[in-house]
Amino acid sequence: MSQGKSVLVLGSGPIRIGQGIEFDYSCVHCVWALEEMGYQAKIVNNNPETVSTDFDTGDGLYFEPVTFEDVTDIVNHVQPEGVVVQFGGQTAINLADHLAAAGIQVLGTSPESIALAEDRDQFEKLLNQLEIPKPPGRAVKSLREALEVAEEVTYPVLVRPSFVLGGRAMEIVHDASHMRNFYQLAEDANPGQPVLVDKYYEGQEAEVDVISDGTDTLVPGIMEHVERAGVHSGDSMAVYPPVSISRDLQAQMVEQAAKIAKAMNVRGMMNIQFVLVDGQSYVLEVNPRASRTVPYLSKVTGIQMVKLATRCMMGESLAEMGYTSGLWVPQDSSGTPLNNPQVPTLANGSIWSLDQIKKTDVPAHLYAVKAPVFSFQKLGQVEPSLGPEMKSTGEVLGVDTTYEAALYKALIASGIVFKPKGQVILTVSDQDKSEVAEVAQQLHGKGYALAATGGTHQAIDSAGIPCEKLHKIQQGSPNILERLYQGEVSLMVNTPGPGQSVGSDAARIRRACIETGVACVTSIDTARALARSLEYFENPERAQCLTIGEYLRGAEVP
Repeated sequence: MSQGKSVLVLGSGPIRIGQGIEFDYSCVHCVWALEEMGYQAKIVNNNPETVSTDFDTGDGLYFEPVTFEDVTDIVNHVQPEGVVVQFGGQTAINLADHLAAAGIQVLGTSPESIALAEDRDQFEKLLNQLEIPKPPGRAVKSLREALEVAEEVTYPVLVRPSFVLGGRAMEIVHDASHMRNFYQLAEDANPGQPVLVDKYYEGQEAEVDVISDGTDTLVPGIMEHVERAGVHSGDSMAVYPPVSISRDLQAQMVEQAAKIAKAMNVRGMMNIQFVLVDGQSYVLEVNPRASRTVPYLSKVTGIQMVKLATRCMMGESLAEMGYTSGLWVPQDSSGTPLNNPQVPTLANGSIWSLDQIKKTDVPAHLYAVKAPVFSFQKLGQVEPSLGPEMKSTGEVLGVDTTYEAALYKALIASGIVFKPKGQVILTVSDQDKSEVAEVAQQLHGKGYALAATGGTHQAIDSAGIPCEKLHKIQQGSPNILERLYQGEVSLMVNTPGPGQSVGSDAARIRRACIETGVACVTSIDTARALARSLEYFENPERAQCLTIGEYLRGAEVP
């Protein structure tokens, strides 16, 4: 392609749950990269609240809906060299096939490869060819088929519609009755498209964003989810670099990412989500586009991910940009190495030297924790417990030299705080009772008074931890709702059981927390992370504020 010609960059349209400001970030950085390369970069987006629609961001702005009809009209007017769909989230990527069928050039990863990632049967065949495991399951088009698949792979199963934003109408289904009640919701979420039914593994979850030129693949970093699988990635906390994933598992993920990228001929960016079970990484999902973690990884690794991906889309190779196989140490603008050895690996083709990551065991100089932000105060009918369907309306980042301090910053910024006085009340599902004593012990060790109901109280009491027993709502006084409305609660840990309805007592308790301003943690993993960072809640002055550059260089904390 010659310089001076135009490229059309598609945005994500109005911000909504499941698609937010991260795609505006990606579009803007793509435009800047194209302009550096000598192209006229023009934007299609219709959200006035974003930087991509500022009058001076690109060389042209078309403030129109990101739909096939509108984009086609704009292409006919602009006559660009091609259209970029990778940075506009699911809205833009869903247009790839239609644009290609209309004879419009889609830059970067081909529409055929994009469709391959979205087509469950074809993608499963590809993974089988590459000998990469995924949770067993199939795409179905009827309740009868869904029940058959669920019986075949055994419950619980994850049921979700195809081609939707933010995990809409996605649920962990525990039995046939639950399936019969839920299936129609998944089918109605995207009529005419198959519903996906997969075995649900309650393992650790992690994800990678990769940049590929079709041959080589750069993995800037691995983000480890704090909450185990079953919580939507947009609602889960995540930490970079990983704090509990073994080197062998990290190596597996990088190797699998490189194999998938090469087999799909990915040119640009791709996101892969994994679940880790018994020393094996399973591919949950592949998104052939930028994801919400791109701005975070770009900031904390020093790698300009969108810029590199854009250059790959336009035909450059990672080798031409100075990336060679092996562990790569990022540099600042002056060329000074930033000493963060956790930062990234370049997989050479589909073969990567796994020994490199296994032998690189030097502590990182920063930890970065992404935490979701919710708007439950403004969304009165929303059940605040976390699950496969995304509910967060924003995200924050906590950065520090220790994982605990980074956790504290992320939790505080997301609105989870301890009130200065009051009890910590714990009431957890049966599946979490075996783990609640660990959290209770940490809270008690820091001097917090505990209270719990029924089985949760029994689990804590049997571990020898002092804990007041409270009644359930219908059992009279003293009960949780009374304590909440009397202002005697500093924190609530309340994890939902399988299939819990919106009108249940537990849901009423979570709603009461929102009304009374009490932070409510609905995942035992989040509660464990919070307990781990208690020392910083008590001594906030210990969490220092440095620049990203200072953390990357390993600056001494004052």
